[in-house]
This record gives sequence, structure tokens and C-alpha cells, in this order.
Amino acid sequence: MFKRFLLPVAIGIPLVELLFIVLSVQWIGVWYTILAMLLTSIIGFLVARRQGMQVIRLAQLQMQKQQVPSQAMIDGACIFIGGALLTVPGFFTDVVGALFLIPWTRTIIKAGLLKAIHSGIANGKFVVIKRR
Repeated sequence: MFKRFLLPVAIGIPLVELLFIVLSVQWIGVWYTILAMLLTSIIGFLVARRQGMQVIRLAQLQMQKQQVPSQAMIDGACIFIGGALLTVPGFFTDVVGALFLIPWTRTIIKAGLLKAIHSGIANGKFVVIKRR
């Protein structure tokens, strides 16, 4: 199922990015477009770094209390994905990356990820190995 969406996504995202960049150049000019993309990358990196450090501290605190930091790990994965998308030049990936970094939209994304993981486990697409 995942394979059939990979090629259209791999072709579609760069085309959407190129369209937004061309429209931005026509609207505000080349230098302002470059500056906007550079600023979103820098701001995205800084925000992702700060949130990532908070998640690491939370996970360490949970482990010290003998708790499994599952929510912190999912938060960390979302923050990593969001930060990576924000560092990629372009406006579409910046919007998607920002959705991964905004706490209330990240909650919605995490719920979708957890649902997909649980569905994959139930359907046998993921195998859970338990240690003794």
C-alpha cells in the first residue's frame, strides 16, 4: 500500500514546492523569496532544537521514575520530522513541518500515527517482539 503512494509523493512534492517558489518570486521577488526560505529554515531549526531538548528532558525524567517514555518518543519523532521538513527549502514543506512542531496540531498527528501503528499491529503489518 505504501509503495503505490511513494512515486506520486516523490514527484508531487517537488512540483508543488517549485510552483510555490515561482509564485513567490513573481509576487515578492527573488531576494525576498530566498530570504523567506532561509529565515524559515533557521527559525524551524531553532524551534525544533528547543522542543527536542524539552522532550529529551521529559523522557529522562520519565525513565528516572521507572516509566516508559512512549509519548515523549512519539513527540520526539514528530519534532524531528517537523525540523527536517523546515530545513528543506520550500514553502509547502515549511507549512507541513510547522504542523509537526505546533503542539496542538502535533497532538492530532500523534493520534493519527498511533492509530496507524495499532492498525498495522492488528493487521500483522508490524510485528511486536517481546523480551522475557
